[in-house]
Amino acid sequence: MYVCICNGVTDRDIRQAAEAGCRSLPELTMRTGAGANCGSCLELAASLLEQARGTIDLPLTVLPQAA
Repeated sequence: MYVCICNGVTDRDIRQAAEAGCRSLPELTMRTGAGANCGSCLELAASLLEQARGTIDLPLTVLPQAA
């Protein structure tokens, strides 16, 4: 699905940017161009980035060391 029509950025592009280490909306704009023109896609782009990061940044639990 196209997220940013102005720059042809898709949801797949946003997921790939997140997988490559993108952590913020300004960084996403620099990497993909999403939101650089009219800005109407910024809310959706931010939401998709957050979702993609949520599936990548899995918290690791710290288990107590066996005695």
